[in-house]
Amino acid sequence: MQTPFHGLETPHDMKIFLDTADVSEIQRAADAGLIDGVTTNPSLMAKVGGGREPKEIFLEICEAVDGPVSAEVVALDKDDMISEGRRLAALHDNIVVKLPLIEEGLRACRALTAEGIRTNVTLCFSAPQALLAAKAGATFVSPFIGRLDDISAEGMGLIAQIRQVYDNYDIETQILAASIRHPMHMVESMLQGADCGTLPPNVLYQLLKHPLTDRGLEAFLADWETLGKDL
Repeated sequence: MQTPFHGLETPHDMKIFLDTADVSEIQRAADAGLIDGVTTNPSLMAKVGGGREPKEIFLEICEAVDGPVSAEVVALDKDDMISEGRRLAALHDNIVVKLPLIEEGLRACRALTAEGIRTNVTLCFSAPQALLAAKAGATFVSPFIGRLDDISAEGMGLIAQIRQVYDNYDIETQILAASIRHPMHMVESMLQGADCGTLPPNVLYQLLKHPLTDRGLEAFLADWETLGKDL
């Protein structure tokens, strides 16, 4: 039986996931080798749905990226979450079942983990919640740093707390920094030791930008023009 950490045994580095259900954006980033997986949620799915079956969209995403694809259940009780989770996991080996961090969600997480199904426990806003998600067997836990910032709390402080707790007890659950709003969220997530970060396409491409890169490239090209030669 597969473990809930299958496919994550590669040398440890920070994984970058794209937070979208837009297959064209996913394909663009995957073709450039910029992402390791994808996260979705019901809101992101609704933006691209257009009357299509959700499973069709999930399958397209799984074919576009070679890595974990988080697909979220929409049930609120344990048994229905388990049923939905099994159906999602059966769609493709890349699927990670996304569950809310509520009691029923953790019960479902425990059951799905026992079946070797990978899980992403989402809507985490405290270190104790993250510990409970890990005890339930979560493959990933998703602390929402941007939403904490929105209420004048310190989102990045939560990443640091969870990292400390997980390191204290050798917990395998991976910290997936979520609700990343800007490049500094990503920088701080890297510095605090998050295992993964999920970010929308616009923030991904902001990571590429630096004015000195643009200025340097312009200078190099201008100097080359003075040679009057082609390569």
